[in-house]
Amino acid sequence: MKRHNGFTLIELLVVIAIIALLMAILMPALQRAREQGKRASCLSNLRQLQFAWQMYADDSDDKIVNARPGNIGKNPWMIIPSNYASSTEAQAAFEKSALYVYCPSPKIFKCPTGIRGEWATYAIVDAMNGFDWVREGVTLPKGVYIKERSEIRHPSRRIVFIDEGRLSPDSWTVYYDQERWWDPVPARHGMGTTFSFADVHAEYRKWTDPRTIEIAQKGLSGVEHPDNEDLRWVQRGVWGRLGY
Repeated sequence: MKRHNGFTLIELLVVIAIIALLMAILMPALQRAREQGKRASCLSNLRQLQFAWQMYADDSDDKIVNARPGNIGKNPWMIIPSNYASSTEAQAAFEKSALYVYCPSPKIFKCPTGIRGEWATYAIVDAMNGFDWVREGVTLPKGVYIKERSEIRHPSRRIVFIDEGRLSPDSWTVYYDQERWWDPVPARHGMGTTFSFADVHAEYRKWTDPRTIEIAQKGLSGVEHPDNEDLRWVQRGVWGRLGY
């Protein structure tokens, strides 16, 4: 009778061990590749939003859109759909947003890594016609708080949008005159986040200070961070200069 040779138990265990080892080696690389793809998509969203922001100013005698979302102030850049709103309800909210006519797709308002059930992850920073610090008694030099696009010096350095990760009901805040964060620091795309700038380019910033990463992971806000280059980079980008 013809005998069929098969794998022994030891040979099968060796094969399984090799497969497990290969998976352990390849999985981190696959995860990084997947995350890089999401980051690229996020940067594309930000560029489209930035173009919409520019076109709004073109059509509004150079005045930039109200950076405070929801129903705060007149003609907000976006109306935030409620969490877990139906697609029909979300569409109705987006259609009332000032920038939607320039980028009519709800997908543009949310990073691919966004939380399920939320419709938007991007925010405009305070300095771009957002929360008015002057009304709170803070003195801001000319060219720091922007209401018209022509007021922006060095547009390639001025941040407009940030991937906040979970959109708050106001513009994104960071102190101008203190070495202190205000809103929680986003931890996106590998411990950093994405930004768009007034010249319509977008870029990813990876946090380098361990303190930034720590508070980003913990979701802390209002933390004082002397000599933190991450904080200073963001403050320069948001306000155009340091206020201290």
